[in-house]
Amino acid sequence: MTSEIKPVSARQEAYRLGFWSAVLTAVLAAAALAAAISTPPRSGPFCVGSCITYPFANTAAFFPRDYLWMFPGIFLTPLFAVLMACIHEFARDDHKVFSRIGLSLALISAAVITLDYYIQLTVIQPSLLKGETEGLALFSQYNPHGIFIALEDLGYLMMSAAFLFAALVFDPHERLERAMRRLFVISSLLAIGLFLSLNLVYGNDLEYRFEVTIITINWITLIVSGVLLSILFQRVWKYKGT
Repeated sequence: MTSEIKPVSARQEAYRLGFWSAVLTAVLAAAALAAAISTPPRSGPFCVGSCITYPFANTAAFFPRDYLWMFPGIFLTPLFAVLMACIHEFARDDHKVFSRIGLSLALISAAVITLDYYIQLTVIQPSLLKGETEGLALFSQYNPHGIFIALEDLGYLMMSAAFLFAALVFDPHERLERAMRRLFVISSLLAIGLFLSLNLVYGNDLEYRFEVTIITINWITLIVSGVLLSILFQRVWKYKGT
């Protein structure tokens, strides 16, 4: 006698997608962080030794070495937006306003960061390799107060804000969800607090100090939250996905 196959619900599909999105988010964030840490600073406040200066035209020799971290990074923020969509599906009806705001902020983050990195990989470097350097200094990643750094700051600030609203989705009475809630709140408040304090201390000399700080905070948060969320989504996928 053939047993009836139970159809997979839309919620189960969302939880399964959430599980794999969480796993991939942790992996990509770890890869980006490792590649970024191993990339030496060649300009700005953290550079030691032979540093590149304006107009940053002699950087073609550092491609693709100095850009390796962008390859996982360019997929990371869109994947985070997918993960936020799964968190929105997980949220209780009375908390969906928070997850919806978090998803909206994640989409802004993904649009800004993906565009920023894509321009570096497909516009800036080909132009440098062909000797077409006029006007590129403002867009170069080596410019410590250029457009690239500004867009990164904005994109990752939006991600931090998304963390804060996502935190409100999770139940503080459940152990795993409480850990997620605390992680997102601490990460977002730390990022926002450092943004304000570093701007007050350094002012127009901020350069990429905040960019390095918020990337480190957010990527570590994505690694840890990816692990926690994969466990959470696996549980609800198997036992509550109806």
